[in-house]
Amino acid sequence: MFKVNEYFDGKVKSIAFKRADAPATVGVMAPGEYTFGTSTIEHMTLISGRIQVRLPGDKHFVKIGVNETFVVAANVKFDVKVEEESAYLCLYK
Repeated sequence: MFKVNEYFDGKVKSIAFKRADAPATVGVMAPGEYTFGTSTIEHMTLISGRIQVRLPGDKHFVKIGVNETFVVAANVKFDVKVEEESAYLCLYK
């Protein structure tokens, strides 16, 4: 069954689902700046919108294009700047 998650006072929402090989979420983010934490490796793909990401150890934010995927290590925090309402798919490894 689906599980709905809500973060940052409702500015980020996702729906979790099970795939054959790993869990996943699909979600939306309102404009703003957010810090997320991971517990597993995450492969995040931007579906629509405009975001920038700063991964652990990086000094600067990097723009992520639509259909572009970035990978975040397990047990770290990373920063996201959302420039316009955006949607993503996250695969957990």
